[in-house]
Amino acid sequence: MAITTFDDVEAEFEAFDDWDDRYRLIIALGQALPAMDPALKTDATKVRGCASQVWLHPSLDGDVLRFAADSDAAIVKGLVALVLMLADGRHPEDIDGATIKARLDGLGLSKHLSSNRTQGLASMIARIDTLAKSSAA
Repeated sequence: MAITTFDDVEAEFEAFDDWDDRYRLIIALGQALPAMDPALKTDATKVRGCASQVWLHPSLDGDVLRFAADSDAAIVKGLVALVLMLADGRHPEDIDGATIKARLDGLGLSKHLSSNRTQGLASMIARIDTLAKSSAA
């Protein structure tokens, strides 16, 4: 099965028996992220509150918000990919941090991530939410 949507991820998570398989899926999602132009990895695009380095660069493509993103850690890059599945290519006014958090919580991530990664994930969601709100204004 090709994983192209968050619904696909949810289905795969349900099909797996253990978290090792789920972690492998998360890492694979991160590996599949398009490469981010190194010039976009600036202090302004760096997400604060992440133990690993994470960069998010927003751009408007017509009336939808697009994100270039990267991380220096495999699991975290996969978490970035999960967040982007719920935000990238959407109208800014349709991006809601609380909804993204709820969808991710449905995967049970908070029970299986370290506290640093859980905090980093919350920081990513907050940054996406802030970028969406400022783009919608």
